[in-house]
Amino acid sequence: MTTYFRAVLSPCVGVCTLADDGLCEGCHRTGPEIARWPQMNDDERLQLMERVLPDRESRRG
Repeated sequence: MTTYFRAVLSPCVGVCTLADDGLCEGCHRTGPEIARWPQMNDDERLQLMERVLPDRESRRG
């Protein structure tokens, strides 16, 4: 039996300040997303990192 393991690392870059728009200056997550990160499964984390966060970052410019 083959076991597949995926570990999605946190997008945190150590710049942990929430801006006026409610997003972290470093990783572009919201406060609730940051708080929920440990409970997210890999699929939720990948969705956030591959789609949501890059979109937010591009909109911030």
